[in-house]
Amino acid sequence: MEADLSRLLEDVQPKITPRALVVPHAGWMYSGKVAGAVYGRITLPRLVVLLGPNHTGLGPRGSIMSWGRWVIPGGDLPIAADLGREILKASRDLHEDQQAHAREHALEVQLPFLRRLRPDVQFVPITLMRTDLDFCTTVGRAVAQVVKGWPEPVLLISSTDLNHYESQAVSNRKDRLAIDAILALDPEGLQRTVRDHRISMCGIAPTTALLVALGDLGSPRAELIRYMTSGDVSGDYDRVVGYCGVIIH
Repeated sequence: MEADLSRLLEDVQPKITPRALVVPHAGWMYSGKVAGAVYGRITLPRLVVLLGPNHTGLGPRGSIMSWGRWVIPGGDLPIAADLGREILKASRDLHEDQQAHAREHALEVQLPFLRRLRPDVQFVPITLMRTDLDFCTTVGRAVAQVVKGWPEPVLLISSTDLNHYESQAVSNRKDRLAIDAILALDPEGLQRTVRDHRISMCGIAPTTALLVALGDLGSPRAELIRYMTSGDVSGDYDRVVGYCGVIIH
């Protein structure tokens, strides 16, 4: 794993201190270069809120863990308990839950990158199953409310892949529409775009919540760092999955 991280992380200077990131969560073989391009450009704070989708259907529609540690190859990472408890108190739609995280990979695949960049990192995992705008808005505003008043910097990360299992040409077009809405920092526009163009973006909920939170936290600027599809790796352009890496300053 450490050799893979060394290969994937791009050491780009000068480093950016971001407010938020959007990164993919497919296997590193496919999406690792996109994630590594993002993580290799940033200075990581000690505290991170990880927002991801629920692929498994387990647990409540909004799940958070505010205590414990996650074990990954080579060690473990602690949950930022104080921060997690405050977010839980601030949100009526998040519930203390481990089941939704037990088989979910979207957040787990980020942790080796985070630990490599900052060994003392602590995180709060939030997994969202419900995708409608009202739900995502209440979650995003709860996160923003806590982060805004927190005594040290907190990085927000949304984990999502883009369109699934259509041709390279179709996915490139659909993915560009979704990426443009993300870069515009427009949660309503992202929801509308994904719905109207039938974009199978699995992380629509966490990404919408992230954009809502950023709207409450200020007026940041978003930058697309890299876009790829699985076809760019496998050579199979008939059924691809899209991946984008975005840094929000």
